[in-house]
Amino acid sequence: MPLTNSQYDEIIRAYDARQLKNEHDREERTRYAYIKIPRLREIDDAIATCSVAQAKKLLDGDTMALNTLKEQIASYRSEKKDLLKKAGLSADYLETSYECPDCKDTGFIDGKRCHCFKQAAINLVYTQSNLREVLLRENFSTFSYDYYSDEDINPATGLSSLATAKYAVAKCHEFVADFDHPDTFSNLYLYGDTGIGKTFLSNCVAKELLDRGHSVIYFTAFQLFDILSKGVFEKDEDALAAHQNIFTCDLLIIDDLGTELSNSFTTSQLFLCLNERILRKKSTIISTNLGMNQIADIYSERVLSRISSNYTLLKLFGADIRILKRRR
Repeated sequence: MPLTNSQYDEIIRAYDARQLKNEHDREERTRYAYIKIPRLREIDDAIATCSVAQAKKLLDGDTMALNTLKEQIASYRSEKKDLLKKAGLSADYLETSYECPDCKDTGFIDGKRCHCFKQAAINLVYTQSNLREVLLRENFSTFSYDYYSDEDINPATGLSSLATAKYAVAKCHEFVADFDHPDTFSNLYLYGDTGIGKTFLSNCVAKELLDRGHSVIYFTAFQLFDILSKGVFEKDEDALAAHQNIFTCDLLIIDDLGTELSNSFTTSQLFLCLNERILRKKSTIISTNLGMNQIADIYSERVLSRISSNYTLLKLFGADIRILKRRR
């Protein structure tokens, strides 16, 4: 993700602090383990001693020294694991633990930014850290069909509210499953009345892809157009970087499209955003109360064309879930 120098430095400082904390935690666990299991200290001292001894032998031409050292260390490590297990501690209790085991909290893998670095950049630029708290509540494991009726039938499709919801959830799972496939590129357009689970489903997808290490940006329509306007009219480094990230993130979620104040600027910027992401094969999810005819009326036929030809359209219907929850 494009970052200013100050933003980059702030993220690097956070990784440095994380590494220091990891090392401090490991040292604290080691001290505790040495007190609880004194033999562990003896084993670590023995490993250091035999490593030095075998290294000297290797320098003196003993070709078996390295194999001997490996066998000794393997034996000591096996004993350590047994001791930890008997003491009720995990086998990796003395190892350094990482928030991101992929990059070991360095932010980089083989010189390239790790997925956790990319998401840290998003969180910094857009203050999205609260999104993860929302996703703990709103995800596929907490999604409930209890609020969708099997008796409420859509005359246009012949499907019930419940059947429609199940179809939409299946399509969202399919979207996630195919996300990393090189030959698959898709977008979702979730629409229907207020309070029927459109944003909830968007969050379900967001959590799955965040857990897989993808960069996800979530905006309400108002927030999106605010960022886009700053990228156009405010030429400072931060605004330009934030503007560019909209086009490069793995998944962009635009929530409540149509609730913003629409004008010629929002119409042109929405087309630019959607068209550019389609050209780059970057997926987008739109949730809105607007049907296809309303999209054409508010945002132009060009926007309608991009959505209708590049998005999977999922219309939900039924009772307002928020009202049902309050009644229950």
